[in-house]
Amino acid sequence: METEALIDRKGKERPHYLKNKNIIAYGVIGVIVVIVTVYVVFMRAPNNNINNNVISSNNSNLQSTAQLIANSRAAAIEQYQKQFCGLNSIPHSNNYITEYNLPSTCEMPLGILVDDQLAKVWYVSTKHGTLGSYDLATHKFDKELNIPVWNVRNIPTDNSQVWSVKEDKSGNIWFTDEKQNAIWRYSKSVGGFEMYKVPEMSKAFGTTYPVSIDFDSNGNVYFVGIRSPVLWFGNVTQMKNGTSNGIAKIPIPTNAFRGIDPDLISTGSIAIDNKRNVVWISMLSFPSKGEILRYNITSKTFHPFNMPPGLNSPVGVAVDENGNPWVTDHATSLFFMLNASNGNTTTYATSRASPQIYGVSDANSVPAGAYSLPYWIEKGSGGNGGSLWFNEHEGNKIARFEPSNNTLYEYWIPTQNRLWGNCPPNSQTCGIANALQFSSGQNGQIWFAEWSENKIGSLTGVNYNQLPFSVSVFPQELTIKGGQAVEIKVNVSGTTTTRLSQNHSNSTVEMVASGTFSPGGDLGNSTGIFSQASLPMPDTHDIKQVSFIFTPSTKLKPGDYMMMLGAQNQEVAMLKAVKVHVIS
Repeated sequence: METEALIDRKGKERPHYLKNKNIIAYGVIGVIVVIVTVYVVFMRAPNNNINNNVISSNNSNLQSTAQLIANSRAAAIEQYQKQFCGLNSIPHSNNYITEYNLPSTCEMPLGILVDDQLAKVWYVSTKHGTLGSYDLATHKFDKELNIPVWNVRNIPTDNSQVWSVKEDKSGNIWFTDEKQNAIWRYSKSVGGFEMYKVPEMSKAFGTTYPVSIDFDSNGNVYFVGIRSPVLWFGNVTQMKNGTSNGIAKIPIPTNAFRGIDPDLISTGSIAIDNKRNVVWISMLSFPSKGEILRYNITSKTFHPFNMPPGLNSPVGVAVDENGNPWVTDHATSLFFMLNASNGNTTTYATSRASPQIYGVSDANSVPAGAYSLPYWIEKGSGGNGGSLWFNEHEGNKIARFEPSNNTLYEYWIPTQNRLWGNCPPNSQTCGIANALQFSSGQNGQIWFAEWSENKIGSLTGVNYNQLPFSVSVFPQELTIKGGQAVEIKVNVSGTTTTRLSQNHSNSTVEMVASGTFSPGGDLGNSTGIFSQASLPMPDTHDIKQVSFIFTPSTKLKPGDYMMMLGAQNQEVAMLKAVKVHVIS
């Protein structure tokens, strides 16, 4: 986790973006590679092909060397467990989120799935290679199931990343597997696992690193891997356990990435729009270049969509009812909608990363590059079908966006781990929970995995709509010149659930502002000042009006921007989007 240079398998120094603590999937790979390298270098047995006479004459030296190796091995294991196992992690809760310790130690959960049919939550232990479940009816964990092949079980400082867990129309559970270079299917009716091997491996990394999986209307499977610019298609009628049968390669065009080292070109994720028979794919060379591609299943053709400046690291993809993909940019604090008809993008910002994550007292003390890092995104299901859910990796939040009224809700995850943050020595709170993947259910529940905390957590469908305050803004759209000041009125109203936040820590509402003027979601060189920075929690049906005076910088490039204005307490935030047209 330190900022020393990381070296890739070709001996090249990795770019600066893999040296900091803004950990993404690709950064996590780097962290684990460093730890595993320590294990390989310092823990492997001495060479047995040493001349016996030399061994005899240097017996005492060998004993000393063996002791050093043993000490290094123990130190590496201890560091790994401290960093990734959540050994002393405590399950926390607030009015919205509840956390649960997993039944075994050091599970490192990642992929997770809400199973509405069986009322269970499925998760995969990336360390132990088990498929576990939590029963939503009994509120207990079921017995964990051993995945037949999981080589890292025997390596104390390694794991196999499982980013995607999905259910097909027959109720089978599918999941990706990094180290075995495979995807798996678990049959709930039979109770057995089948492994399907990817036909190729990355020469540089030893695996294509399967990362995202989805199904077409016939139940066939499509998937992509971080280390391979390929869309893989699996014909389920031909796929056979332990083989690559039925899996076909569909090369993805990489013309837009000319001049970039092929080992730095990654696929982010896929989402299939079965209504229109297309597959949406995110591609990136983090953090310098991004692209969205649409693959037509019928015509077998790709259509690329170039990203505007600033959207260089698209990862999560979800498709709305109109066939437009919504995408999270995992190098910034931004997420966006791509218009599938004309290729235009509409970009939004999360709130700025909380000072609490960095152990500082106010927003002005937050370090540069403090981005919330929106990660994976899903369209809500059931009665929540118009919502879009995503996790803010370094924002330490679960977020919900309502496109119908341009409203963003953010729910604070109550766990923070100092080992995953740039923490001042005397800070009382600092770090993140590493909520890397999540899943939504039909009853409005959101379940997420805390990878380094040995926990899963939930945002319940009962409480997620019960905010103690509501926000409205006027105007919701404005045209303005650089240097020209404008007043925007922000109304904060108390609701019938005000009682949820009447404890000491939530009795005050803080005003918040962010925007697409910069990658981190701040206002850049523009200025914005609230007439009140904070106010007491309004009583039920009481309305407090706050003025926000916004002045765009004279250096701001003419164009369309999105400003997010709202309020938050210690547990939840509500922000409204304001469209800003800057003219010359």
